Amino acid sequence: MRMISKELLDLLRKKYPSGTRVELVSMNDPYTQLPKGATGTVLSVDDIGTIHVSWDCGSSLGIAYGEDKCRPI
Repeated sequence: MRMISKELLDLLRKKYPSGTRVELVSMNDPYTQLPKGATGTVLSVDDIGTIHVSWDCGSSLGIAYGEDKCRPI
């Protein structure tokens, strides 16, 4: 498990508050079927920096800090 600083966690929570719309840039998961460009709504950011997203396609896969990338839209 990767740990992040409190300062970085605070920045992530400010950038991705609940309700923020996001677009998937990349995901380092060979088993996901989420395509690049998928969109969804942020539910929360947990204590290790995972951005939990309710994807428009019905998935609820999180964006793992340091592994995956998304951007606010």
